[in-house]
Formats: sequence, C-alpha cells, structure tokens
Amino acid sequence: MQLRYLFTLFLACTMLIVKGQSTDKDVLFTVSEEPVHASEFLRVYKKNLDLVQDESQKDIDEYLKLFTNYKLKLKEARSLDLHEKPSYIRELTNYKKQLAKNYITDSKVTDELVKEAYERMSYEVNANHILIKLNENANPQDTLAAYNRITKLRDRTLNEGFEIVRAEVHNGQTVFGEKLGYFGGFKMVYKFESAAFNTGVGKVSKPFRTRFGYHIVNVLDKRKSRGERTVAHIMVIENKQDTLAEKPEVRIQDIYKKLNQGEAFEALAKQFSDDKSTSSKGGKMQPFSGGQLRSKEFEDVAFSLENEGDISKPFKTQFGWHIIMLHNKNPVSGFEAMKPELVEKVKRDSRSKLIDDALISKLKSKYGISENRPNLDYFISILNDDYFKRTWKLPQDFKGRQPLVKIDNKQYTYNNFGVYLSNTQRNTREKETLESLVRKKYDAFLNDNLIKYQEDNLEFENDDYANIIAEYRDGLLLFDLMENTIWNTAKTDSISIADFYESNKANYIKPKRVDAVVASSAKQKTLKKVSKLLSKNMSIDRIKSLINSNNQVDVIFTSGIMDKSNQAIPKDFEFKKGISKIYKHNDAFTLINVKDILSQEQKTFDEAKGLVISDYQNHKEQKWLEGLSTKYPIKLNNEVLESIKKELKK
Repeated sequence: MQLRYLFTLFLACTMLIVKGQSTDKDVLFTVSEEPVHASEFLRVYKKNLDLVQDESQKDIDEYLKLFTNYKLKLKEARSLDLHEKPSYIRELTNYKKQLAKNYITDSKVTDELVKEAYERMSYEVNANHILIKLNENANPQDTLAAYNRITKLRDRTLNEGFEIVRAEVHNGQTVFGEKLGYFGGFKMVYKFESAAFNTGVGKVSKPFRTRFGYHIVNVLDKRKSRGERTVAHIMVIENKQDTLAEKPEVRIQDIYKKLNQGEAFEALAKQFSDDKSTSSKGGKMQPFSGGQLRSKEFEDVAFSLENEGDISKPFKTQFGWHIIMLHNKNPVSGFEAMKPELVEKVKRDSRSKLIDDALISKLKSKYGISENRPNLDYFISILNDDYFKRTWKLPQDFKGRQPLVKIDNKQYTYNNFGVYLSNTQRNTREKETLESLVRKKYDAFLNDNLIKYQEDNLEFENDDYANIIAEYRDGLLLFDLMENTIWNTAKTDSISIADFYESNKANYIKPKRVDAVVASSAKQKTLKKVSKLLSKNMSIDRIKSLINSNNQVDVIFTSGIMDKSNQAIPKDFEFKKGISKIYKHNDAFTLINVKDILSQEQKTFDEAKGLVISDYQNHKEQKWLEGLSTKYPIKLNNEVLESIKKELKK
C-alpha cells in the first residue's frame, strides 16, 4: 500500500461517519445544502485529539478547515461516481472480507490459546525427535503400519537410549531422527510444540501425529526464554565519498582500539557510526528479541553479551562491520503487552484450526444447523473415479432443486453443493472412498457458507465493524480522487511543474558548504598537535602515522563536502578557510581544515525535482479546494461553532 494512501486512509478514519443520521438538530455547516451536524464534528475531534501530531490541528478553527476540506472532497468523489467503479467495489469487497476475520472468531478459545502461547514463549525447549513420514491422506493400512512402527521405536528408546536409536534409524527419506536444539512457542507446528512442552525433561513422548507423520520427541532441557536485548552499535560501511577513508574493516578496528583506550562508546558512535538512524543517540537501538532482526549474526553477538556495558569485538554482517555494547537485558514482556501480537500469531498458526472448529460450532448453533449431516447418499451415487482425475461432471438429470441445508433464512440446494463438488475436484489430491470424500466435501461446503453468511450479515450485526467499513469506504474514495486529481500530476503536468520551478526558484537553493577535512579525537591536546602539523601542510597519512602510534588510535579523519547539517560539523562552526579552532562536539573534540568554501547555489530543476513536484502538488490542491468550495458552497453556523468551543473548554 502506498504511503500517501495510508495518509488518506488515516484522514478518512479521523472523519468517522456512524450508521444512521444523527438526531442532533444543531447543524454546524452545510455543504451544498447537505447538513453536517455539530455532534459529528465533536465526535471525530475528540476521537482523534491524541492522534494528531501537528499542534495546529488541535485548534478548533484549524481542525474545522481539515474537516470541511474532507467533506468537500467526498462530495466531489461521489459526484464523479467514483463509488461505482469496479476497482473500487472490488477492493472494498476484499477489505470487508479481510476485516471480517477479526470479528468472526471464537474469543473464548482464542483467549485460552493466547494464554497458552504466552507461557510457551516464556520458555525454550531443547529436544530431539524421530519421525516416521506418512502422507496426510494415507489409507488406514499405511496409517496403522506407521503407528506400530513408531510405537516399537519408542519401546526401543526406553530400553536402549533415545540417541542410539535416533542415530541408527535416520535415513533422511522415510525416517528422520533429528537434533532440533532450543525452540520456543510458534517455532514448530502446534501438535509438535504441544508434545514437546508437555513432555518432562529426560522423558520420551508417546507417539503423536502431525501432517508430516508420526513422531516421538525426547526432551533434553527446558529453560527460560532469553527475552529482549537493548544494545547500542557502531556500524561502518564503505564510504566512497570519503577519499581518506580506509577499508571498513580497518576503520572499525581503529574505533575498537579507541574503545579499548577508554573512549566513550556513545561519543564514538556519534562521530563515526554510519547508521544515521542511531548515531545521534549514541548508537542505541530499539529493544529486540530473538528472530526479530534481519541479521542472525547480529542477534547472536547481542545475546552473547552478559553484563550491561559489555562490548563485542568487531564483526561483520551483510550490512557492514559492527561493534555492539549491551545496555540492558529484559525478560519476556508481560502478558498484556504481548497479547495483541500473540493474538495475530495464534490466528496464523496451525493452532488456529481449534479456533475455526469452535467458530463453526458456534455458528451452527446461532443459525440452527444440526450437528448431523443430511443424507448424502445421492451425491455418493453420482460420483465416480473421474472425480480423482478431475474430469467429473454433474449428470444431465441432476436433482439440483432438492433442498439440502438451511442457514438461518437462506436455503441451500443440491445444486449449490453439486456446483461446489465440481469446482473443488481440482483440489482433491489423494484418492479415497467416495463416502469419505463426500462427507469431507460437505463439511467444507457448510463451513464456507456459514462463514460467508456471517460475513454478509456482519455489517448489520456489529456496529464496530460497520463503522470501520464506513471509514475505509470513504478512504478509498478519497484516495481515488486525490490520485487522479493531484498525485498523478508528475506524469501529466510536466510543463506546469517546470513553470512552477521557474516562478519559485528562490525556494530551491543549495546551502553554503565547505570542502574540508575533519579531525576527531577524545583528547584536546591531540588535536592541538594535529593543528600544528596541518599548518605545516603535512599530508593526512603522515599525520596519522605520527599521532596514531604504538598501535593506538587517537585521531580519525573524515573528508568531503559538508554543510551545517553534517554530523561532523559543530553547530556553531564559522565557515571560513583554513584551520579552525578546536570545538567540543559529540562528546569529543573536533578540528576542521577548510580547503574551500562553496557559496549558496541555485539547484537545477533535476536536482530539486522531487521537492518541486511535492510543492506543486500542494499548490494545485489548494487551488482545487478553492474551486470545490465555490462548486459546493459551505455555510457555517457561527453560533453553533461558538457553542462547540465552549463545550470543549469545560
């Protein structure tokens, strides 16, 4: 989803319109004679007061401007029949279906599974297992044979030792004997996870089945989860613009030497870390848990640090070279903090089948469906082996009008189920008895239609769901309108954009910059030596060899063209040629040798194009809104507005 779409959708969400017109007679304003009530404005203002970051939007008059602009845009979108577009209808339908999943569930079973999942995420199990591979749709004979085999293997493990049997029977094809290491909740399929967590340390589980076959699991150890780590890091990547820069591995080793010399980690991160998102904070990162980062190497090093303040040796990941300092270790978060994340994981995990089963049971009860299947003999009689070849067709004399099952007030016929059978034969992978096949197909047919019936009626049964759909419905309209009216101007208004640039050149200026070499050190006296050597026109390499002696790094140089915003430049630095005074900067000392000063310079159109397009779009939108306010006149009731202000001041 595009970022600007998210902004539009957020705006729509702030302008919630509830089902049914308000009975409040106080009209705040009208848009082309269509009333907008004070109660609606108050509701959305209060609802979103804590969400807006721009303080001006908390001002009643400023918020009213946003609100009226929103109403103007919606009026225009509907006048253009954007809500009739097939793409709009299709996307809204898909969203309704996706959103309904959050409302069509069995909350009791979900809550129980979430609590269980939290307990399991609080621990890690170290286990090995033996698997007899078996197809999910295996026939009864093969199933019994696999069960008997795993049972005999379990008996052997109890007598001979699990590891001996595991190593002997593993062939990597039909039998797998594997060391799994430590794992926590959600790392294995639910049945396997349950067997592992419910088996005592040193014990071997009873045989159990997953979709892979029959298993036994030997639990070697259980331990508390490693929880979260908060670390700071210094990252070095190759900087092709720095003509003096060494290879990343050389630079990171120099920084590591400075750490061992006693210099502060935070100061060095501010000076030299190439991770701009953390360097200004001394390299400090957001807390993370195992599996959360994209780099396993980084996580492994972070979790290997034991004490606060411990610093790793330099190491490499796919992102560059790093040094990590441990800030603190946190155990697994509290249940309430983790609950939203756990709910989503449970719904995506194989344990979700328990939730689905509970939901179907609840819907059957709600809509008056018997637990007993109707007589399906007719369907068994019309099926044949063509079904497994995916060539089966309904017979010409098919009794399609015969009633089959009724969900609430909606009657489903033989024809509904017959069409379902025909359409789903391509999903039938393994041959089985026709009786078994028809039973499974009917259960799936009924379950699908129970959920669909609930989805179709959810907007009339659940106000919260209905309100969110209303928000999204308007958000889609606004996105469509803004995209076609404003955002696509970069493709269609190239001449106008170029003219806008010419008329506003003064807004697109390169700032004053310096071509300079910056020396950074933790010691002021070191930079005094550097200053003297620079005044003698000594090369940087020669200065480094003199200052950074005895395998000790006292100064690091950075070079390039920089403006005031560069992290290496002190805020109070005066732009002039020559060697500067020594500044206290980023918890260290800085000396700057300015070789040249580059004055302010006009940006070319290509250099400023992104900003120009953004400014032009804002300009065009403002003009467009002025036109809409003429097309759809707004009449404000100032008396009602004053009463709103008084109410909000209470």
